[in-house]
Formats: sequence, structure tokens, C-alpha cells
Amino acid sequence: MKKEDERDLTLRGYVAFLDPPKDTARAAIAALRTGGVAVKVLTGDNELVSRKICREVGIATDAVLVGGQVEGMSDAELAAAADKTTLFARLSPAHKRRVIRCLQGAGHVVGFLGDGINDAPALRAAAVGVSVDTATDIAKESADVILLEKDLLVLEEGVRQGRKVFANILKYVRMGASSNFGNMFSVLGASAFLPFVPMLPIQILANNLLYDLSQVAIPTDDVDPEQVAEPRPWSIAQITRYILFIGPCSSVFDYVTFFVMLYVFGCWAPANASVFQTAWFVESLLTQTLVIHVIRTNRIPFFQSRASRPLIATTGAVMLVGASLPFSPVGPLLGFAPLPVLYWPILALILFGYVLLTQVVKMWLVRKCGVTG
Repeated sequence: MKKEDERDLTLRGYVAFLDPPKDTARAAIAALRTGGVAVKVLTGDNELVSRKICREVGIATDAVLVGGQVEGMSDAELAAAADKTTLFARLSPAHKRRVIRCLQGAGHVVGFLGDGINDAPALRAAAVGVSVDTATDIAKESADVILLEKDLLVLEEGVRQGRKVFANILKYVRMGASSNFGNMFSVLGASAFLPFVPMLPIQILANNLLYDLSQVAIPTDDVDPEQVAEPRPWSIAQITRYILFIGPCSSVFDYVTFFVMLYVFGCWAPANASVFQTAWFVESLLTQTLVIHVIRTNRIPFFQSRASRPLIATTGAVMLVGASLPFSPVGPLLGFAPLPVLYWPILALILFGYVLLTQVVKMWLVRKCGVTG
């Protein structure tokens, strides 16, 4: 067609394309913003069209950058501007990727949702690339997650569930690490002055097996709302502080148990070693298992925050098995001996004291050291 052909034409009508935002877009963006997730639009479309769409879904467009401006910025300048900008228009695929890299360089964890060929570089660059099942093949191949439902609220649900999984993983790490740290001190100390081993190897294995079984239901555990209200980074420093302060709490009551068995029940003699070992086995297992309910929340356990029913069931069952094991037919095979009647009320006091001390130390860590749930 030549330019001369565009003369003496008759207008018969207009052809327009309408691509409205999804019905759930505004609600999803509001939910993500409430959860501490900043939503930014990176598009190759015209700035005016992009502004209109952003207004319809509730995204402010006070700060806008176009591809030409992005091209003229250094990485440092772009990182500073990208932190405040909510709309990037007329971007090339390389621009989208560069914006994501600059945000990541500034310490942000970036996810990207796209469905076109031009979105592939950005999908690969993002920490989590999200696409839809109707996207282009290259977009789906570049994505980490593909949405099968035409509902953007799935994104908010995914963020919330991801934070719940992270919170439960953190519970397990704290429980296992602090418990093992405390047990190390208990074993080292007891081995220094006892004329026999504080616990037989087979008893240690049985203790660990039962303790691990009690934690099987942690993935089903409920999570307090404040633990999923905002992003929480993985902090080795916080975990270390937790281990150093919570771990020795169990050692305190292990030593209380040692001295009760030695001086109240006269277990100094090697002939009474099995009674001593049985007492520490029961106390160690019950304290480790019960404290799960303290460590799993920053609130007051049982009153302000309760574990899920499966976790309550597994911890309760393991504590019951641990307390009854010395009296079962399996007990003699594991080297256990019947415990004195007076031992049980003393054990109840030890359990109460341990939970109370651990709760106090935990609250101090939360308030003074910034340790979060």
C-alpha cells in the first residue's frame, strides 16, 4: 500500500479491542498490599492506557517511569527510582528484566506475573515467575508457577500459605536445635560426675524417635495471624539467639531431675542406674514434647494460641507413651525400671517450671532482642 492510496476514503466505522481487568484484580491487589506486598506494573503498553488500567484496579500512578527514562539511568539510579515507582510503561523485555534485577539488588524479593513472549526474561529473572495456563509457551516454560484458576486472589492465598509453611519450618528448626543444644549440656554435665552413663544408647534412640514422631504434625499446625501478616526473612542471628537462650532452659530442669534422683531417691549406686536413666528419659521426653506448644507461638500457649488438633494429638500421645513405657512389657528390653510414686508429682512441678521459664525467656527474646515468630 502506498501513501497515495490513503486518499478519498469513506469512514465506515471503528474497530476496538476491549481487554478489561479481571474481576478479582482490585481485591487481589488490596489483599497483597495488606500483606506487605508492594504491587508494581511493568508493561510495554502506552503510558496513558496503563494509567487508566492502574486506576481501575486501585494502583496509584503518582510515580511513573517509561522505557526511555529507564534506558538513561544507571543501575543505582534505577534501583532508587524503582523502589518508589508503581508503574513502568513502554518497556522492552530487557527493561523489565533490568528493573527486576535492580529491585533485587536493593534487597527486595521480587515475583513477576506475566503471560506474553516479552515477559519471558522477567519471569526468569524473578525469584518466583508466575504465569497462567493460557499464556504463550515461552512464558509458561520460563515461569516457576502456572495458575490454573482465573482468579488473582490465588496469588494472595499462595503468599499466605507460603508464609505459613515458612513459620512452621521455623518452629521445627527452633525446637530441634534448641532441644539438642540443651541436651548436649545435660549429657556433658551428667557424664562428669555420674558413676554410670546418664542414659543408655538404646534409650536415647527411643527418646529421639518418640520426640520426632511428636513433631510429625507440625506442618498441619495453625499459625498466629501476626506471623503471616508481613514477610519474614530467614535470620540465622535470630535462630542463634533462640538456641542460646531457650536451649539451656531444658538443662536447668534436667539437672534438677538429676539431683532429685541422686539425693531424694538415692540413685548414686550403679545398681540404681536404671531408675536414674528411666527418670531422665521420661522427664527429657515430656519436657521436649510439651515445650513444642511454647515455641510454636509468641503468645501465651494454650490460652491465647492453641496448636492444631493433629499436633495436640501427636504430642499428647507421645507424652502418654513415654510416661507408660517403663511399665510396659517393652520397658525391660530398653533397660527401664519402675519409678517411685513420689517421682510423678515432682515431675509435674518440673514440667510446670520448665514451661513457665521457657515462656518468660521467650517473651524476653521477643521484646528485647527482636526475635519474631
